[in-house]
Amino acid sequence: MHPIRIREIDHIVLRARDQGALVRFYCEVLGCTVEKRQEAIGLVQLRAGTSLIDIVGIDGKLGRMGGAAPGREGRNLDHFCVRVEPFDLDAIRAHLRAHGVEPGEFGSRYGAEGEGPSLYLDDIEGNTVELKGPPDA
Repeated sequence: MHPIRIREIDHIVLRARDQGALVRFYCEVLGCTVEKRQEAIGLVQLRAGTSLIDIVGIDGKLGRMGGAAPGREGRNLDHFCVRVEPFDLDAIRAHLRAHGVEPGEFGSRYGAEGEGPSLYLDDIEGNTVELKGPPDA
């Protein structure tokens, strides 16, 4: 059995020049609701059905880490996250390394189902992918 079984997309993270305006767009135009604000890192998490759309301002802690502002020469997608189950960290790390992919930072992070384990990696084009496990008990 493959050690990484994707169940669904947990969340995406968008970088914004005007975080407030983008939050209003997703809430007023697309019907999302604000679920959580993490002011210390400049993050607003919006509920989008069973998933989340996270908005980071480019002037906040997370936004500054992403480089240039969104536009032709800058990134506006920080990363996307897929929910995996089961989440066997050792098996996932071994599998990634067997494919020449060095696993990134591991930690506990908030996702669509709550706080739980997550591991970052970069794909072969430099896109950041987060693998998210089940919520903590």
